[in-house]
Amino acid sequence: MEFFEDNLYHIYNRENNRQPIFFRPENYLFFLKKVKNHLLPHCDILAWCLMPNHFHFLAHTDKRSVLHKKLAGEERNVISEGIRNLLSSYTQAINKQNKSTGSLFQQNTKAKLISNDSNFYGQTCFHYIHQNPMKAGLVKKMENWAYSSFSDYCTRRPDAFTNEELAVTLLGLNIQTFYEDSYKSINNSDLDNIL
Repeated sequence: MEFFEDNLYHIYNRENNRQPIFFRPENYLFFLKKVKNHLLPHCDILAWCLMPNHFHFLAHTDKRSVLHKKLAGEERNVISEGIRNLLSSYTQAINKQNKSTGSLFQQNTKAKLISNDSNFYGQTCFHYIHQNPMKAGLVKKMENWAYSSFSDYCTRRPDAFTNEELAVTLLGLNIQTFYEDSYKSINNSDLDNIL
């Protein structure tokens, strides 16, 4: 994966072999710690959601994001390497926990470049990420899902790692109408631009 400065990316991956990737509440929290260690040093996270069998991040890149490091004689982008380390170390921990072996995630993590032409697709992706648990029938209201950044924006969670100020600026979010806007339906035709 290659990342370019000052862009929005929808980063997501799902389970391998139709199995969960999070088995216990502490698995979600452990994964988030790994996100803080492996992704946050290289980009800003504007929205995120961890689902039982997949995850989503809306990330904004900057100068930190386009750096490369040399590994085994090969130049690797720092975000790509961060994602690889995140998923690899998380998989090792889950395999140890479950006394299992093998890959937990699909081979290639997706990083969809979101159009910079307007903030429409950025907002669409932002709301799509937060609506995931509700659309999947896990909760009736988005604020009831503990493993998403929706509550960061609604309640100003003190331990949030989302860059809310940047999200408001880049995406043109209206904090006054944020809650109502978050529940608006997303057209299926708009999903092609974010998935």
